[in-house]
Amino acid sequence: MEASDFIIQADNLSVFYSGKPAVNGVTLDVPSRRITAIIGPSGCGKSTLLRSFNRMNDLVPTASVTGRVIFQGRNIYEPGVDPTEIRYLIGMVFQRPNPFPKSIYDNVAFGPRINGFRGNMSELVEQSLQGAALWDEVKDRLNSSALALSGGQQQRLCIARALAVEPSVILMDEPCSALDPIATLAIEQLMQELSEQYSIIIVTHNMQQAARVSHNTAFMLSDERNIGGFLVEYGESSRIFTNPQDERTEAYITGRFG
Repeated sequence: MEASDFIIQADNLSVFYSGKPAVNGVTLDVPSRRITAIIGPSGCGKSTLLRSFNRMNDLVPTASVTGRVIFQGRNIYEPGVDPTEIRYLIGMVFQRPNPFPKSIYDNVAFGPRINGFRGNMSELVEQSLQGAALWDEVKDRLNSSALALSGGQQQRLCIARALAVEPSVILMDEPCSALDPIATLAIEQLMQELSEQYSIIIVTHNMQQAARVSHNTAFMLSDERNIGGFLVEYGESSRIFTNPQDERTEAYITGRFG
């Protein structure tokens, strides 16, 4: 693949908390309009790596980053890059649904409003809710509290909220871990539909989910050396889950450790 085929390129990326490594020297090319899964045991730096892709780690006072993250041809950690702008272009959906204590409509409109959107807000809200496969369920109660929605609906609302600011990339940090199987299936189907237009990176503990929905999978690990989480293997999911090249990957996906 050409460099232009990748939406994000991490180059020797390391993240530290209070000087202690959490992610160590990860180099990873994320393809455009694909779903990339990051898997690995708890504590191996998956979520930290994900948050480094849109500078969410900047919000942690003790965090520091070395290496590069190339997005749209530019290192997002260069001086002068506005992290707020990066977070609009690289949206995030968190582990637990976190709707604002506002109406459904105002949740979706929030980002565009503070970003200075001047178009037809109602049309944008409808498009975003349709994009998140939620419009038909909420179109008659847009002024109702978002907190009254079910867990799965709240998570799709958070996806709609991310879509409303027209991102290029959507980061998802275990988006189904708090949901029941039916809601999980709905989110997985939605991810596959969204990947036709957006690049998606998902952190998941659920290897079956990674195998079902992702095109590429990165396996991370940490060890007793306390050097931080590192990338063991990365490639097409079909190969990672059927013919891994590293014995540590095989041990993890077959349940022998982790």
